Amino acid sequence: MNINHLHLKVASVDRAQAFYALFFGLRPSVWHGDMLFMRDEAGMDLALAPAKDAEPLPPWFHFGFRLESADAVARLHDAMAAAGVPMREPLTTEDELTFFRCLDPDGHAIEIYWEPEPA
Repeated sequence: MNINHLHLKVASVDRAQAFYALFFGLRPSVWHGDMLFMRDEAGMDLALAPAKDAEPLPPWFHFGFRLESADAVARLHDAMAAAGVPMREPLTTEDELTFFRCLDPDGHAIEIYWEPEPA
């Protein structure tokens, strides 16, 4: 069993949709009223719900995308930095972990990382 759903409150569904499509390849799946579900190739659903006054998330909260290689993490970091995406933590390699943290257009913290599969 895997977690397969994340629900975010966003100021603009269109803006959030464009961000997650561009950088993470999520595609619109289904609308439920004014809430859009986007889906990735693995079947993960990201629900984007409009909210004028979303409660702020705790500063420690983040969610992540594991990429296929350290090089893929570096390439995405460079693309996001060039596009002006705010960075919360710089591109870092520690032992066999490569990661960075950025903010989406609504200030949600995202960790992009690669680490080898456990043996």
